[in-house]
Amino acid sequence: MSERDPLALAFFVGTKGRGSNLFAVHEAIQTGRLAARVAAVIGTRTDAPAIQRAEEAGLPVRIVDPKRLEGGEGAYEATLLATLRETGAATIVLAGFLRRLPSGVVRAFRHRILNIHPALLPAFGGKGMYGIYVHQAVLEHGCKVSGCTVHFADETYDTGPIIAQRAVPVEEGDTPEDLAARILPCEHTLLVEALQLIAADRITVEGRVVHIAPEVR
Repeated sequence: MSERDPLALAFFVGTKGRGSNLFAVHEAIQTGRLAARVAAVIGTRTDAPAIQRAEEAGLPVRIVDPKRLEGGEGAYEATLLATLRETGAATIVLAGFLRRLPSGVVRAFRHRILNIHPALLPAFGGKGMYGIYVHQAVLEHGCKVSGCTVHFADETYDTGPIIAQRAVPVEEGDTPEDLAARILPCEHTLLVEALQLIAADRITVEGRVVHIAPEVR
């Protein structure tokens, strides 16, 4: 990718969220803070709030519903790969997408799939640890600090190399909803910052360690 080429992003969105991380990135693109473009917003249902918001904003939407494809997981994988090729996407962002990506997609986009998690991984990650369940677990464990993590996604939940983290204090009397509301703006900021690093080609991965090159001024 040359310096003039915007980073082509495919956002995978879930069925319930409103796409706040997607639109935080979209705003960063529109205001010139991120050299990228939204190549596709991919979901499984046309009535998903994030999909409807994306359509209203004029973003390119693709629906790939594994339940409507004959051929099971293999057909789903092939359709996703074809969709990503057609849209020209170079980087995938998982924004509230709870399905595990097919292994063929992970292999084709190794270290080019980002996920945002509402806790400081490797704590409070894994299957079933998403959304309000994460914040509830943090409070039940009596943690004094939580936060969010942007990491590269791999074949299992929340185990890929960590790109960036942001700590957020847990306050006395917090409910899971309180903690979620305090962390969400940090998620938006951290995701944009991670994508800025990728757009500037400042990231290399060695094993599980993500190295960030100094900014060239």
